[in-house]
Amino acid sequence: MSKKSSMFKELQKAFNTGVSYMIPAVVVGGVFLAIALATGTATDAGMEVTNPFMQNLLDLGISGFSMMIPILSGYIAYSIAGKPALAPGFILGYVANNPIGESQVQTGFLGAMILGVAVGYFVKWCKTWKVAPTIRTIMPILIIPVLTTFLLGMVYIYVIAVPIGGFMDWLVVALSEMQGSSAIVLGLVIGAMTAIDMGGPINKTATAFTLALMAEGVYAPNGAHRIAVAIPPLALAISTFIDKKKYTTEDRELGMPAFFMGLIGITEGAIPFAVKDIKRVLPAIIIGSAVGGALGMMNGVETLVPHGGLIVLPVVNGKLWFFLAMLIGTLVSVAILHFTKPNVEKAEKVETEK
Repeated sequence: MSKKSSMFKELQKAFNTGVSYMIPAVVVGGVFLAIALATGTATDAGMEVTNPFMQNLLDLGISGFSMMIPILSGYIAYSIAGKPALAPGFILGYVANNPIGESQVQTGFLGAMILGVAVGYFVKWCKTWKVAPTIRTIMPILIIPVLTTFLLGMVYIYVIAVPIGGFMDWLVVALSEMQGSSAIVLGLVIGAMTAIDMGGPINKTATAFTLALMAEGVYAPNGAHRIAVAIPPLALAISTFIDKKKYTTEDRELGMPAFFMGLIGITEGAIPFAVKDIKRVLPAIIIGSAVGGALGMMNGVETLVPHGGLIVLPVVNGKLWFFLAMLIGTLVSVAILHFTKPNVEKAEKVETEK
């Protein structure tokens, strides 16, 4: 087996391990969020949950989602380098998923995946160091975790996050300049940005842009954005329902939670699927969300609150096209997944033969 092929298999195993450990947090967070938000009321600030018990349930769901990305990063690192990589992986995964640095950048699941891999291979290298026996005993619990977190954390904050922050600022300006041009193009761009990193910096930039326009009384871009947020999880859910041979049992069990997350506008429900098969899932959901966003803009859909999914239908102007745009965008993604994803048995056979 070539070195390149061996590394690819190691990375594939690492991503699968990260997803396997992340799934319970996704399910717990998604189920609790769905139940709590279903009892809420749409307001200018989003979905407001007033029942104290449901608010507690909402907080538990948010906690599950907050743990989701650090778990992904931590267990990607763990799969590559073992226990010494766990703590740095968790910490840097948390950092990736939360604003940090002067620009307050967060890179979401894509950043967490990169940091998980970086931690794994850095720790794996550290474990090859030849040190005195007395030092070796404290390497996995003190030296490796501290050194890894410090070095990679500083690289992330000062080298990676700064240009990303600049890029996000440029995106906001570019979107503002596009506002007066074709509604279809703006809808396509907003929809694609919404899906590309599912809650990451590009998605958040689209959110910030639409919120700024809402403050000026312009609601159509928010309509496109709130249609698009629901499409990735809905598409993956429906794909698992109708194309069962293309998903493992574990993936299929995620279908129903993803479906409910789509109904309440939680894009992150699609993340586990994207991590395991990013080259097929990302294009499918980006195209589907772009189509949904464009249809929303073309037909003047306006969402009056900063939340998405069918749950906000009562506060939407253009309810029929809000629903149709979401449905059509979802079906576009489902169709792309149907024709691009191989059956699980066939994919495993191909990997074995490599």
